[in-house]
Amino acid sequence: MTTYKTVNPANGTTVKEFETLDAQGVERALASAHAGYQTWRITSPQHRAETLRKVADIYTERADELARSISLEMGKPLAEARGEVKLSSAIYKYYADHGPALLEEERLDVPGAEESVLQRKPIGALVGVMPWNFPYYQVARFAAPNLMLGNTILLKHAPNCPQSALLMEEIFHQAALPEDAYVNIFATNEQIADMIADPRVQGVSLTGSERAGTSVAETAGRNLKKVVLELGGSDVFIVLDTDDIDATVESATRARLSNAGQACNAAKRILVTEPYYDEFVAKLTESFAATVTGDPLDEKTTLGPLSSQTAADNLIEQIDDAVSKGATLHTGGKKIDGPGAFVEATLLTGVTPDMRAYSEELFGPAGVVYKVKDADEAIALANESAFGLSGSVWSTDLANARTVAEQLDVGMAFVNEHGTTLPGLPFGGVKRSGVGRELGPWGMDEFVNKKLVRVSKK
Repeated sequence: MTTYKTVNPANGTTVKEFETLDAQGVERALASAHAGYQTWRITSPQHRAETLRKVADIYTERADELARSISLEMGKPLAEARGEVKLSSAIYKYYADHGPALLEEERLDVPGAEESVLQRKPIGALVGVMPWNFPYYQVARFAAPNLMLGNTILLKHAPNCPQSALLMEEIFHQAALPEDAYVNIFATNEQIADMIADPRVQGVSLTGSERAGTSVAETAGRNLKKVVLELGGSDVFIVLDTDDIDATVESATRARLSNAGQACNAAKRILVTEPYYDEFVAKLTESFAATVTGDPLDEKTTLGPLSSQTAADNLIEQIDDAVSKGATLHTGGKKIDGPGAFVEATLLTGVTPDMRAYSEELFGPAGVVYKVKDADEAIALANESAFGLSGSVWSTDLANARTVAEQLDVGMAFVNEHGTTLPGLPFGGVKRSGVGRELGPWGMDEFVNKKLVRVSKK
């Protein structure tokens, strides 16, 4: 049975528990979102845009409250939490600014008729299954474009951030979004499967683990429902050369340890060419060791706890497996004593294919550095992964770096930056990192009826 409760990962204290939906609650949620669709779909794009603009404004007005909620529930340091709130507000504003234009008819230059146009129409109620690591941002990526389209939302958030989930629902309603256009649901996995199968639901978007993605995709496929999946990653940070190794190390530290390393597009594999490898590892070790671990509500903290004791235990098992099989531990590698789910910032080298850390996603503050001879070896190692979310290439030679970036089997490739997320950039991966795209115009091209209207004379 899924249990929704706030457990402070910094001290293990249970703060508040919430009841899961019963069968009648599931039916009410489905009926509400379906009925809401009948009215929300016919509201004007301008009205929908203004509603999203109000949401963006309220996020800004209530930024401190929102930030403290996720710091409490999943351990994000306050500075990072405020950054997530700001980004989420920007996403709602992006669709408020650009949504109406993205919904304008597209005239097709095809002969034989008076006119041929493509219209973008909503398709119905959608289920969103969202994770705990970016509680507001992940929802914004899904909800903003689909509410702009005229779809309605049934939102199942992660069981460990229920208060943040309720805050989002409250803000939507404060912005005068109809209550049946966005419905928060504290549902079990089994109930979600039933909802996906229900004919009143037309699609499902999930951000989460491969296991969850496989299960949701199977249910959606069996019921012929559209699905978008944003799953795991083992992203590379390739250092070809640098004229400022300290700055590059700082970027690598941030790319690996932000959000306590709990990001699908974090730099989990750092590939460094031979001339720079020794100095880079030495400086990165110092940088990892200098992180300030502590209560995420303390402004001085730069590395908070993992989301749960289970997450911390899993990461330690992966680290121990690597060390026991010969990997070199440069710093960290242990849980921090006390009730919280804290793991030291950890750096490994010498990781080989027989170790779990080589092929599994390390979802926490643990980085792996590999020495590579040249760009070709870096590309080969990068593409060996079953994941394909994003990756970055660092070099003073922009043309060469771009050539390398273009050869990465990923959905997003960056040069001299890592994991950049902006409302107007597409987000998504290939291979086992998922299917579909979010954000920008592409976020409005997933759960949409691209309807052809062709008018001919008799």
